[in-house]
Amino acid sequence: MTSTEGHESGPRRARSAPASGAPRPGGWRPRRDRVTEALWGYAFIAPAALGLAVFYLWPVLQTGYFSFTQWGVFGGHTWTGLDNYHRLLTDPEVAQSLVNTLAYTALGLVGIPLAIVFAALLNREGLRGTGVYRTLFFLPVVTMPVAVAMVWRWLYNGEYGLINHALALVGIDGPHWIADPDTALFALAAVGVWSSLGYNLIIFLAGIQAIPKEFYDAAAIDGAGPVRQFFRITLPLLSPTAFFVSVISVIGSLQLFDLVYVLAGSGLTGRANPAFPRIQTVVQLFYDRAFLTDDRGYAAAIVMMLLVVIVALTALQFRVQKRWVHYG
Repeated sequence: MTSTEGHESGPRRARSAPASGAPRPGGWRPRRDRVTEALWGYAFIAPAALGLAVFYLWPVLQTGYFSFTQWGVFGGHTWTGLDNYHRLLTDPEVAQSLVNTLAYTALGLVGIPLAIVFAALLNREGLRGTGVYRTLFFLPVVTMPVAVAMVWRWLYNGEYGLINHALALVGIDGPHWIADPDTALFALAAVGVWSSLGYNLIIFLAGIQAIPKEFYDAAAIDGAGPVRQFFRITLPLLSPTAFFVSVISVIGSLQLFDLVYVLAGSGLTGRANPAFPRIQTVVQLFYDRAFLTDDRGYAAAIVMMLLVVIVALTALQFRVQKRWVHYG
């Protein structure tokens, strides 16, 4: 009997032993399999990582190095240490351009609630022509920014612009929108909101359509109307989408250049505009220093300051989002 048990226990142990290379009980796998899987993972992300390093990380490091140098007219540069940053902190034009950029960014955030409202309206059942409305809203996004700025430059013209012509029909004398220091920044922000509204609207529309319809049905049974459903269901569940849009909107607004360049000009042409000091952005100042006055080391310090501002504001947004963003 002992012999029989011995013969039976041997095959049982052989059948229960896992084959070589097969996953072990409890999720444990051989080291060779884990290394192979890690190598395949690195191979898949290698193209994206290489592109990120070559086109993003290396230019940042190179610009950081250039910010500690001074460039000559013919391309040579010398190490100057913190001289550019000391000049940066005492330059009133840098401070004014930073204030202008932050003000434009704050005004541009008005487009987020507008996009939410329009997305909610376009999501209503029974609304005719939603495809046409979405196309009209999205047209500015696919239009070249320079073309958009040229059209708005004509609209804002104080002498023969269409906006002032329409105001004159009702007896209002319109200002020189881009040349007036009191209206230039608001006119610029209006163009920015208009041009980005379609992109934000599409994102919010996708977020609204991802909300389960059962929530609205249950709210309707409880007697909640469309307005109450919007504030109690749509807005809270749309907060992650709003957070994403706010982050990309702030980053994009802080890098504003093309609208200012076309609407107000640059260099001597731009400085002839009385309102230019009120709408000059940080990137606009960087362009003037780097390509018009050939002060490339100082221009690199300016753009590195902008990088710090972008990182700081993005980190602040991620920290504050815990108070108003609801996931799930």
